[in-house]
Amino acid sequence: MPLLALTFVALGVSADAFAVAVGKGLAMRRLDRRAAGSIAACFGASQALMPLVGWAIGSQLAHAVTGVDHWVAFGLLGAAGAKMLRDAFDDGDDEPAAGLGRRELAVLSAATSVDALAVGISFAFLPVPIVSAVLLIGSVTAAVALCGVHLGHRAGARWRRPAEVLGGVILVLIGLRVLLDHTGVL
Repeated sequence: MPLLALTFVALGVSADAFAVAVGKGLAMRRLDRRAAGSIAACFGASQALMPLVGWAIGSQLAHAVTGVDHWVAFGLLGAAGAKMLRDAFDDGDDEPAAGLGRRELAVLSAATSVDALAVGISFAFLPVPIVSAVLLIGSVTAAVALCGVHLGHRAGARWRRPAEVLGGVILVLIGLRVLLDHTGVL
């Protein structure tokens, strides 16, 4: 597979991570560079790991993974989005909503990389240099997610609550899109 094609694959699988990163950036009252770096690193690592796992699984479990990947993505993204929506309307805490715990970051990273697992499975059947592919996918995703956090923060620093709502809605809609796409509705 040519480098240009792999780059497009990397951009494609990083789209969900970008959308989530924009949502997290929207909810930040002040740009937290450490959180932005953590988001980028975790999304990049997860997007790199999942195709490697998919490639290792290969054809043995392809039918089982592709049969449930949309439900897993929908459930994880829906739960994360619902949490963001709940946090947007919770007035009992004055902490910034953009505070990103390890558990939430792990869930979001896994939820946005389920499609990369399926891509990795397809790599098992194609002439793809797997190490180069996963490094490219991870690097592109990290860069895209970092840009997403910064873009989201610049757009939403003044409108915290609407930004949190938008971030939650984005996650729920991404999960719904994955579900509808994989069930053949879209």
